[in-house]
Amino acid sequence: MPETTSYSRLRIDDRGVAWLTLDRPEVHNAFDDALIHELNDHLDRLFEAIERDEVRALVLGSEGKHFSAGADLNWMKRMVDYSFEDNLSDSRELSRLMHRLDTLPCPTLCRVQGAAYGGAVGLAACCDIVVASEAARFCLSEVRIGLSPAVISPYVQRAIGERQLRRYALTAEVIDVSTAQVLGLVHEVTAKDKLDERIDTLIDTLLATSPQASRATKALLADVARERDSDATRERCCQTISELRVSREGQEGLEAFFAKRPPDWKPSNDRNEQDDKQHKEPRS
Repeated sequence: MPETTSYSRLRIDDRGVAWLTLDRPEVHNAFDDALIHELNDHLDRLFEAIERDEVRALVLGSEGKHFSAGADLNWMKRMVDYSFEDNLSDSRELSRLMHRLDTLPCPTLCRVQGAAYGGAVGLAACCDIVVASEAARFCLSEVRIGLSPAVISPYVQRAIGERQLRRYALTAEVIDVSTAQVLGLVHEVTAKDKLDERIDTLIDTLLATSPQASRATKALLADVARERDSDATRERCCQTISELRVSREGQEGLEAFFAKRPPDWKPSNDRNEQDDKQHKEPRS
């Protein structure tokens, strides 16, 4: 299902992997209101496609040398004449983008090949897994021009912690990829020419998991993060595992495990191979 627009594109392949790509390489994939609007439209379509069981995972990436340079300069020039209400409307659209990406029910991968500045750090923080090349770097650059990383701050703080966010949001220092990995913003660092190969490997890993269990686990972990230890959280955890155990996919997964065969959700090219290393007895 290809969708092509001016600044971005969405494609869903025959495995159910969605590829959402920023496509403004001439301005290093900088954000403006048009791109934000497009990305929100794409995410709305993805929510609908996931409900129809058409999407298993999302890869968020971009064309060109850099992931995203942050805010577009022409957009920033227009902002000078914006009223408070105009700015509030713009900010709410960006907030909607971050929230929709963060709450997308399927697993999400972020591919960072170069610089990710400003709001692009928020995009990375909203994804479940971030893989970056050795050339990647990150920066919360807003305070340099009298602004704040306000809209993305909840997601970046969750990724790197309150103490570290205070430093990097207030200094606007450039964060090299090794530091970003130590902070928790990046999960893996790879050579630039190996980036796509690593993304493909992770996609295969995700496609080997139960679609229903992936969605349920992602939703559960969001609830646990909001309230880690309470009667309601513990009950939610018990309800989730019990529902999965009696579900069709849960029953299929257990039956496949004991029969030493791949479950029926695995891609057909994997079903002829048995990987004993991945067959471990469930404990939860």
